[in-house]
Amino acid sequence: MKKHIYIYSPSSAVRDKASFKRGIARLKTFGHEVEVDESALASHQRFAGDDETRLAAIHRAAASGADIALISRGGYGLTRILPGINYKAVAKAVSKGTQFVGLSDFTAFQSALLAKTGAISWAGPALGEDFGVDGTPDDIMEACFDDLVSGQGEGAGWQLPKPAAVALTVPAKSIDFKVNNAVLWGGNLSVLSSLVGTPFLPQIKGGILFLEDVHEHPYRVERMLTQLLHAGVLAQQKAIIFGQFTNFKLVPHDKGFKLATVVQWLQSQVKARVLTGLPFGHVPTKVLLPVGAPVSLVTEERDAFLLWGHAH
Repeated sequence: MKKHIYIYSPSSAVRDKASFKRGIARLKTFGHEVEVDESALASHQRFAGDDETRLAAIHRAAASGADIALISRGGYGLTRILPGINYKAVAKAVSKGTQFVGLSDFTAFQSALLAKTGAISWAGPALGEDFGVDGTPDDIMEACFDDLVSGQGEGAGWQLPKPAAVALTVPAKSIDFKVNNAVLWGGNLSVLSSLVGTPFLPQIKGGILFLEDVHEHPYRVERMLTQLLHAGVLAQQKAIIFGQFTNFKLVPHDKGFKLATVVQWLQSQVKARVLTGLPFGHVPTKVLLPVGAPVSLVTEERDAFLLWGHAH
């Protein structure tokens, strides 16, 4: 199904031009019409243009009439321009059918949009790191993107890792778990924790919070979680789902302290069910998730499902 895809750069400058070009070419081979924002390859310090340039790019994406507004890459840059975004214009674009898609630094935009307007956006791929890989893009990621493009996506499923079932000391009778009609939200943990105390963090009660990060040692992950915990955010959730936490290195000084330790600690601090293994994050295999949509979460033994019907 041919769609109009708008590529723009709201965060860090595109350094890997080859992956940028490969990503565009690949989307075109799928039959899509790809429109590239005029400042998509702009560069100012580490950013894709100065703050005004990137704000203008976001507003052009909102005004493009595209079916999908896809970021070129993440990095850093959105938190500093959140006050300048015209959220009403973005929400209007969403209501007219534009799906905003991205991850990582894009979490700041998604959280602010949800907090300000309630509009749904999609946690999903970026142009360069996903469609522009040197090789074949992940087939699950592509299939999930196709589902979004065609309007067929109704949920995502995964298997809970075996150690998680053992690590979480929940009574056997309550392994199976179900939550209905809970708002799905979250994204990159570093970005979310940086929004605590600002008007750009959604105030979600009874929600399902999903988290991922990259280059963050488990103790730093725990420190960011304690910020969300002490701020009262985690106590409001019905479930907390760990996506992929990647590219960190344990050291001898840890003496057994690892990510599973953090998961166990978190479960001891909250009433919400803590689940792991969600295929989302800085990894090739990633599902697309509707940020701000009401979803159902179901676990049956080691099978977990997030279901949202037609969120858009």
